[in-house]
Amino acid sequence: MDADRLIAWDAELRSAHARLRAALAATREALDAGAAAPDAASDLLLYCIGFCSALDGHHRAEDRNLFPALREEHPRLGGMIDKLMQDHSMLTHLLSGLRHAVESGESPDSISRHLDGVGAIMESHFRFEEREILEPLRTMRLDAEVADVLGPL
Repeated sequence: MDADRLIAWDAELRSAHARLRAALAATREALDAGAAAPDAASDLLLYCIGFCSALDGHHRAEDRNLFPALREEHPRLGGMIDKLMQDHSMLTHLLSGLRHAVESGESPDSISRHLDGVGAIMESHFRFEEREILEPLRTMRLDAEVADVLGPL
């Protein structure tokens, strides 16, 4: 296995998180556009569905591919990986609420509260994940496609 591939997983994870942060910001901007734009509701739905799908896909890929490989190479991280997977479950629930709020045409204030909740948990989760697993990722031996491990971002 090529040494560049061995050290890339930490950079790939940071990159995935940066793209998801940008997608959340774009969703927030679509909400803030509000009544000023004639297509604001459809733009918000588009950005929300894209963001929700990307974040959920990222977490499903981590649960299915990244975390089992990380657990195998670093068994001592088992408890921390379990916590990250619990966060994923909570975020799936919050994303479902956000998507429902947007699809059912709830008020901008209600949607904003959903975005705030998702954003706060997502950011806390990302920071914890980056603090706890970037170092082990630098040496992880996982011969797989990035999209399979971190989701199609």
